[in-house]
Amino acid sequence: MQHVNIKLFAEQPYPKRIAGAIPVFHRWIQQRSLPGVLIDVADYAHVPDGPGVLLVAHEFDIGLDEGEGRLGVLYNRKLPTAGSGLESLRAAYGFALDAAKRLEAEPEFAGQLRFHTDRLQVTLNDRLLYPNTDETAEALRDDLDLFFAEVLGGAPSTVERNSDPRARFSVTARK
Repeated sequence: MQHVNIKLFAEQPYPKRIAGAIPVFHRWIQQRSLPGVLIDVADYAHVPDGPGVLLVAHEFDIGLDEGEGRLGVLYNRKLPTAGSGLESLRAAYGFALDAAKRLEAEPEFAGQLRFHTDRLQVTLNDRLLYPNTDETAEALRDDLDLFFAEVLGGAPSTVERNSDPRARFSVTARK
């Protein structure tokens, strides 16, 4: 499975000014806090329901994303990975969870920002490889079911797929 995005949603209430992530992400670059080639920080916090603030790396992006009006930490894998679909999901989730924990602990967000671990969204950021169709959902079902059961500590109570054929393939699960 390629181009995996994992979003962990922020608990309410959360900081209204996510621009606090800018110095945090710059610090992560300076301190080489994450593996890979960390490149720059992009500020899209002014865009309503947009990508928020991004830490751009060669292999991935990490961001405080406000897409669909829901704040969350978003891990976007840009380069292909080796391994099975389940392994790709696990790796992406590991990065997203690590970034969420790091952000929660940063002084700019301490006590103000918490992320849910009982709900998450998986998006496959490649419409050619993963068109948003029932056939794609069926082909990925086993890996997604195993993954959600693993990270949520059992089968999710709800699994919702965005069925808009113009959208990227995206599934949100909740314990």
